[in-house]
Amino acid sequence: MADEFTAKLDAYLDGELPATEMKAIDAHVRGCSSCAADVLGRVQIKRALQSAGKRYQPSSEFRQRVRAQIARRPNPWASRAWMAASAVLAILLIAGWLNTYIARERMNQEDAFSEVADLHIAALASANPVDVASSDRHTVKPWFQGRIPFTFNLPELQNTEFTLVGGRIAYLEQTPGAELIFQVRKHYISVFIFQEHAAPALSSGSGVRKHVSFNYETWTEDGLRYLAISDTTGEDISKLTELLKAAAKS
Repeated sequence: MADEFTAKLDAYLDGELPATEMKAIDAHVRGCSSCAADVLGRVQIKRALQSAGKRYQPSSEFRQRVRAQIARRPNPWASRAWMAASAVLAILLIAGWLNTYIARERMNQEDAFSEVADLHIAALASANPVDVASSDRHTVKPWFQGRIPFTFNLPELQNTEFTLVGGRIAYLEQTPGAELIFQVRKHYISVFIFQEHAAPALSSGSGVRKHVSFNYETWTEDGLRYLAISDTTGEDISKLTELLKAAAKS
C-alpha cells in the first residue's frame, strides 16, 4: 500500500481522486504512522506541529514532581506508552488538518469550475459570443497577440467534424486568457486557455469529467492550462482535446 499511497499522494492532497480512492487513502493515513508522517512533510506543517508541541510541553517543576513519585529506575513501558500516545496524537492532528485542507481545495475547485461554466454559458447566451469570428485558425490565433500574455497553437480542422467559430478574451479571477468556441453538430464547445500558474484550481485529474450538466476535460501543455467544456458527449470533447494536444506539440 505504501508505494501506491506515495504515487497518488499529490492527487489526494489536491482532491483529484475519485471518491472511493479518496476514502481508501484517507483511511490508510489514519491507520499508518509512516504514511501520515510522509503527508506531514509534503504539506509542510512541521512548524505548526512543533509549535503545538511546545505549547503543551510540561514545565520543569511538573517534571520534578512526577520523577519524585516514580521509581528511580526508568520504566521502559512508560516510555513506550508515551511514544504510542504521541504517535496517535500526531496521526489525529494530521488527519484533522488534511480533512480541512482537502475540503478547502475542493471548494476552491468547485468555485473555479462553476466560474468557467458561467463563462461558457454567458458566451453562448450573448448576441456576440466571440470577439473575432472566423473559422480560419490563421485569423483567430493572431488576433490574441498583444491581448493575452501568451501564445498557443490551433489545430487544422479540415476533414474533421469540428468547426472553429471564433474566440474572445476571458477572465478567470481577473487574469486574462483565451476562450475559443468550436461547433460539433448542434453543440458548442468552449476551450479556455490560461497560464497554468494563474489557474491552479482548474486541475482535476485526467480524462473527461462532469460538472453539473456539462462534460469537461482539463490538461496542461507548455505552462498553459486548457479546459474544454460543453453539453456535448464526452467522446466529442476527447476528440477535440486530442486535436488541441497535437497542435500544441507541433
